[in-house]
This record gives sequence, structure tokens and C-alpha cells, in this order.
Amino acid sequence: MRSLSIRKACACLAILFCLSSTLLVAQDLGGIWKGVLTQGPGGCYAEYFLELQINFSSGQVSGRTYDYYDTSRYVKMNFSGRYNPQTRRLVLVENRVLQANIPIDCIPCVKTYELTYSKDGKGEWLRGDWKGHISDRSSACPPGKITLKKAASSDFPTDIEQSDTLVALQRQLHLQPRTKEVVKILTVDTSQIRISLYDNAEIDNDSITVLINGKLVLYRQMLTDKPLTYRLSAFPGIEYELVMYADNLGSIPPNTALMVVEAGAKKMEVFLSSSESQSAAVKFIYKPREPVRTP
Repeated sequence: MRSLSIRKACACLAILFCLSSTLLVAQDLGGIWKGVLTQGPGGCYAEYFLELQINFSSGQVSGRTYDYYDTSRYVKMNFSGRYNPQTRRLVLVENRVLQANIPIDCIPCVKTYELTYSKDGKGEWLRGDWKGHISDRSSACPPGKITLKKAASSDFPTDIEQSDTLVALQRQLHLQPRTKEVVKILTVDTSQIRISLYDNAEIDNDSITVLINGKLVLYRQMLTDKPLTYRLSAFPGIEYELVMYADNLGSIPPNTALMVVEAGAKKMEVFLSSSESQSAAVKFIYKPREPVRTP
């Protein structure tokens, strides 16, 4: 009887492990989702294409939406949201219109999405409904349905997160052209990458400006023994290039930094050196892990 109980206990543990693995995969919502969005009578078009660029970390959901008739006629918005892993329900709320290239007789709808995650032999899916109101008005838009599949690449550029202050600074930023040296190419298996920069040796008043894919993320920051930190939410199929631009050379040229990269279980160090003629660069590539398959 005892051996039978042990076998039963082992079987239960195996089932729980499989269920936990399935749930873990289901919770990995970060990435590109593409498909269609329908709209009831009264909308500009009965059907649109839709792309969600979802950043998903520690239960927090944010990102960008593109609803479009084709890639030249689209509305781009940002959103925030929440996910319930028990019910697999995802609620996204668009916050504001970032860009609109649509016919003059069309008006953007600010939408709320109620979606359910599922997975089958053909891929990962988000399906559900949406409702919303006309931008800058309280009038309701004709609601509709959504079907999205997780995709390997985007039809649109993916954004680098910037504060409003950095966006304003970049508009008037004029950095002198310099050559770039790619010091390292790092491949990671998680979308969430923490980048920390320290002075590499003696603290000598080195100051740096940092750009990722041409977007300003740090501006004229002093390197010390305390980290300058940026959190990168990466998408698969996108190459991210970080460039360290030396604002000065400090008292001990050249301008040097220790970069510590934390991505999931990985922790990597890269030494960077920039001068008045050359900037150091590091490239990041996110390749998702293959899901665990159970018999």
C-alpha cells in the first residue's frame, strides 16, 4: 500500500509540474501579436489589421498598438493593462493617440481590449472583444472582435522607451558624428534586459550620453561607482544597438565604463571605451527559448 501511495504522489507531482509549465508559458505574453480587428456598422472600415507590441514584466503590461488598413494608413497608440494568469484574461486600455495617418473623414477610436490567451498546435492566440470612444469625444465607437496570433516580427518600428524630458532633449540634440566600434553582440533568452553602467576604474569625472537604436536614453550622466541603469524591453527579431557617446574624457583619457547586463539567469560584463573620435557600441538580440514540450 505504501509503494502505491508513493506512486500516486509522484504522479500527482508530475501532473502539477506539467500544469505549472503550461501556465508559465501562457504567462509569457511579451512580444509581437498580429491579426485582425473588426468594427460594426458606422466605422471607417469593417475590418482592420491590428498589431500589438506587448511589454510584459512581473505582471505589468504596457506597449503600443497599430490598427491599420495598410502600413501607410494607421493609428498608433500606447496602452497599459493587466493579465490574470488563472483565467488567462488580458485587459488593455489605450491611453492616447501617438500618431495618426488616416483618411480625413476617419477619426481614431481610443479602445479597451478584453482578450483571452490560448495555445494550440498552430501557435499562441489572443481573442476577444473591444469597445471604445472617439478620440477627444465621449461618443462611443461601433465595437467589434479581435483575433491575434503571436508573430516573429513587426510590420512597424518598435519603440525605445523614453521619458518626455528625453524626447524633448532629443529634438534639439546635435551630437558630432563619430565612428562606432561594436565591442560585443549579446544574445539573450528573455525580453527584459537590465543594463547598468559604472566607471571602469578610478572615478575621474567621465560623462556619457547613451543611445539605443538612435533614441536617447541617458544624457550627460556622470560615471561613478553607483550604476546608471536602463531597462530594455526587447522584441524578438529586432536588433538593438546601444552606443556610448563620450561627452568628455575625464581626467584620465579615454572615457571608459563597465557595463553589467542582467537578462534572466544571465549576468554579463562588457568593458566599453569611447573617445572624441569613436563611440563604443554593444548589440542585443533577443531569441525566445523554445517552449518545454510535454509528452
